[in-house]
Amino acid sequence: MKPLLSWRFIPLLNLSGKEQMAIDQWLLTQHQKCNHPPILRFYTWNQPTISLGFSQRKKYPPHWDNLQWQGKLIDIVKRPSGGRAVLHQGDLTYAVITSQFEGNLDEVYRQISQFLILGWQKLGINLSFGKPQRQYLKSSNCFALSTNADLIDDGGNKFIGSAQLKKGKFTLQHGSMLLEPQSELFEQVFHCLPPKQILSQIPSLNHIINTLLRAAEECFECEFIHQPLSAEEWRLIRAE
Repeated sequence: MKPLLSWRFIPLLNLSGKEQMAIDQWLLTQHQKCNHPPILRFYTWNQPTISLGFSQRKKYPPHWDNLQWQGKLIDIVKRPSGGRAVLHQGDLTYAVITSQFEGNLDEVYRQISQFLILGWQKLGINLSFGKPQRQYLKSSNCFALSTNADLIDDGGNKFIGSAQLKKGKFTLQHGSMLLEPQSELFEQVFHCLPPKQILSQIPSLNHIINTLLRAAEECFECEFIHQPLSAEEWRLIRAE
């Protein structure tokens, strides 16, 4: 029996979008240049935030610049990965940083996403890969249409939207799991209703994370070392 690979698991963090994106980018650099182990982490956003795919830049609806929710401006941040805009509210985000999977962007995406399929199957939801749709690039909304970088339920409802940044064999893949979207806010941002909610009962975040963590151990053939970000790592991230 071959020895299990050692991965790092960073416990759940609830922070601003700017901080979360800085962490993902920094961890990818550490894995690429400093022999940092592969990483899995989950996080939430401390206020409603729109994250833009790297190529979107300022190509988004003008009314987003002044959007407010409950008296506060909605943050807009840029992801290091591609894809379209995602409204982060009532969702859980995952991030995988690794270099152990070979292939092009789509092939690596499918390998990484197996842990999401297995984990949510254990939670009672059957997911499969979406299919490319030409209309996708015409929409600002990541969850408006599914692509082969998404996971959908048996009814075709998009549940997980993911995006990637590849630097050679080094990959950052992160994505949003749509748990409890606020319909009024979603409609204010995208002028449409959110995708159909496929969870009749929302498991606790701890239960979801622990289930996905066990699925990742199985799919990635690894063992996780639980290690929060250290004070020195925080200093380096904030210095970027």
